[in-house]
This record gives sequence, C-alpha cells and structure tokens, in this order.
Amino acid sequence: MKHREQRAAHLSTRRQFLARVSLGLMGLAGAVVSVPIVSYLLSPLLNPAPEPWLDLGAADAFKLGDTVKVDLADPSSLPWAGQTSRTAAWVRRDQAEQFTVFAVNCTHLGCPVRWLPAGRIFLCPCHGGVFDAQGKPAGGPPQKPLFRYAARIQNGRLQVLHVPLPVA
Repeated sequence: MKHREQRAAHLSTRRQFLARVSLGLMGLAGAVVSVPIVSYLLSPLLNPAPEPWLDLGAADAFKLGDTVKVDLADPSSLPWAGQTSRTAAWVRRDQAEQFTVFAVNCTHLGCPVRWLPAGRIFLCPCHGGVFDAQGKPAGGPPQKPLFRYAARIQNGRLQVLHVPLPVA
C-alpha cells in the first residue's frame, strides 16, 4: 500500500508540473498573439498623423511655365517601408503665385509617368498612356486625369497637401 501511495504522490507531482508547463505555454502563446493586436489598436496613439502640408522648397526656385519632378514622402506608407515610402510629384508654376502639382502615378495602373517637354505631354511607359499638359487623358488606356495635389505658398515656400492618392 505504501508503494502505491508513493507512486500516486509521484504521479500527482508530475501531473501538477505538466499542468503548470501547459498553462505557461498557453499564456506565452496568448501573449505572442495579443502583442500585434494591441500594437495595432494603439498605433494611432503611438504614431500621430504627420504634418498635412509637405514643403517642396522655395517658390522662387520654380521657373514660370516649367514642369519639374520633386521627391516627397508617401503619406500612405507604412513606417517600415524604407525606400518604397518615397514618391514624386510633377510641379508646374503656372503664374507667379499659382502652381499645379500632379501625382507621378498613372491613373490606369499606377506606373510613374514622365514629362516630355517637347510634346508638352505626360507619358506612361507601361501601357502607352498619354496625358496632356493639364493632366487630362489624351490617349491609351487611362480614363481619368492625373491626380492633383492641393498646393499653397506659405512664407515663400511651396507646400502640397499631404494626402494618400485615391484608388483609381
């Protein structure tokens, strides 16, 4: 009888040990699953919205009538996107205090468009999309005009409204 009691006590101790290990592993698994969920829920508090207006440089640096490409940060990018968080825009100074800023992306599939000053057109190399100088579709598959950013001059500096591009 004594042997049986010792064996039962030994099994009880082993059972308690395995139960504690199982509970610990379940707790660890729960923590691993909950950390991304909690960080997602808290991300608006931890990462405040960026400044809505991006500075593109001195307004006087842009020549009247010229269309030039400028680099800017993509507002819809994720914090870990690295180099892919950079994008560009096409800036044209129409008048002394008036600028037009086009997104660099074609409205067909998002390929980057090029400005061809000799023809005064934007050309998409992916599918042959053509846009006129005002960004309106002039040929190829695009049906919508190039997206325009709102622009303003603040203290002699050209700024664009920092918004994600709409989905075409």
